Amino acid sequence: MPTPAAASHVHGASRTPLIGETIGAHFDRCAQRWADRDALVACQQGVRLTYSALKAEVDQLAAGLIALGFVPGDRIGIWSPNNAEWAKLQFATAKAGLILVNINPAYRVSELEYALNLSGCKALVLARAFKSSDYIGMLHSMAPELERDPPGALASARLAHLRLAVVIGAPAAGDPSGLLPFGALEAAATAQSAQTLRELSDVLQFDDPINIQFTSGTTGFPKGATLSHHNVLNNGFFVGESIRLTEQDRVCIPVPLYHCFGMVMGNLACLTHGAAMVYPSEGFDPLAVLQAVERERCTAIYGVPTMFIAELDHPHFAAHDVSSLRTGIMAGSICPMEIMRRVMERMNLHQITIAYGMTETSPVSFMSDVDDPIDRRVATVGRVHPHLEVKIIDAEGRIVPRGTAGELCTRGYSVMLGYWDDAKRTQESIDRAGWMHTGDLATIDAEGYCAIVGRIKDLVIRGGENIYPREVEDFLYRHPKIQAVQVVGIPDAKFGEELCAWIRVNDGMEADEAEIRAFCQGQIAHQKIPRYIRFVDEFPMTVTGKVQKFIIRERMMEELGQV
Repeated sequence: MPTPAAASHVHGASRTPLIGETIGAHFDRCAQRWADRDALVACQQGVRLTYSALKAEVDQLAAGLIALGFVPGDRIGIWSPNNAEWAKLQFATAKAGLILVNINPAYRVSELEYALNLSGCKALVLARAFKSSDYIGMLHSMAPELERDPPGALASARLAHLRLAVVIGAPAAGDPSGLLPFGALEAAATAQSAQTLRELSDVLQFDDPINIQFTSGTTGFPKGATLSHHNVLNNGFFVGESIRLTEQDRVCIPVPLYHCFGMVMGNLACLTHGAAMVYPSEGFDPLAVLQAVERERCTAIYGVPTMFIAELDHPHFAAHDVSSLRTGIMAGSICPMEIMRRVMERMNLHQITIAYGMTETSPVSFMSDVDDPIDRRVATVGRVHPHLEVKIIDAEGRIVPRGTAGELCTRGYSVMLGYWDDAKRTQESIDRAGWMHTGDLATIDAEGYCAIVGRIKDLVIRGGENIYPREVEDFLYRHPKIQAVQVVGIPDAKFGEELCAWIRVNDGMEADEAEIRAFCQGQIAHQKIPRYIRFVDEFPMTVTGKVQKFIIRERMMEELGQV
């Protein structure tokens, strides 16, 4: 038995207390404290709001939602890339006690339908379009009743809970008559609904659910990780503490808001420290990032390694002044030493940090310090966050000695309330002692630094996006020609990993790669469409009949010249 000091168990002891408030109550205090400082800058929209101005617009929006009949606990979906409306809705729903349901902007028809129905969304706020996604067109294809039913009275056969659809921006010719413009939400506010909003501040509790984020599972469709005020507000605060944010800072946020990286580590870290949230563009654009950093004199920047590489390699990088930068966060996948050195030297990010976590833990559990040596920032994910416990266990659930690999488990304020409407999978993930089992293989060294060494399950991380092969397999099984399919991750120089599908078609049938990709197009997110598709007669199997995915991966790597 290892002694306590030698066991892989760490606790983030801290003299800084947890925030015991709802997001709304804390938002009001922060807005008063930093009233005249920039709170939100959406470069692509020309929007610039101080904290006092943001509070006024958030309160108006929250009162409008109440006037339209929304009550605490109702779910409202947001299906949009980054913009000012996204942030305003995040804070307004929190103040009104509503649960914001984050929907990936890359979702297509089948994924959207599943997310809305699982969470029971009463309303959906959506962008018009983004890149190749026609959001209105996709929603209309599922709910043609938008042409018939008035706003707020939608009765869709496929989307049983949805009553209201709201489009970001002004009305446009050709919009379905049942679609409400975003401005109408704010215009709906009344003196009575404003009074109700004020009264709610004494009713809402910080342990109330406030957010649902979808995270894919290996055994079926995505799960709705349900997070509370307490979960995300405190995690955002301690992230901000880790990178030494103050009201003098301006954080460039090119990462998506639908993910914890944007809405928690970005928006809530800024809110709790009076810093400015700066959105360079709707989706990631390296030139827009460089322009925003220079124009807004950003002091911090977030991203996955591929984002930083794109910024550094942009042909106009040298033409932009990024000297205002000092800190930031790189997360999502492993950062090579060479890239870390380039980021620190060429982008002035000498205090860049590394973070690790998962949606179910709000998200950050480990984070490096701004003063950690570069090798620690590359080889590890830092040390445990304040007020959290982590242990590394073996297959029997016993804590392993320091330096020994095992499953990483997290306990503390950050652990989600559970998976929405899914008690079985919640119990499978959170044990009776409150430990969240991450499924990640990790080690903790003598100084408390954690290294992620692998994954228990077949998670694929492509460009910082988590993709579970089973979800892609389940979708591909819908193709009438596919008898069996296995999906694995293959190493990729640009994205870290790419998907590969091995397909066995039904007897007497033939298919080609173009046909499979066309089947996926518009139905699942682009990053889930396999880059490599191979048609096979059989899969490598164990004597007990289990598919050996590692052999599929090895054979593909050999074919691609990666071994």
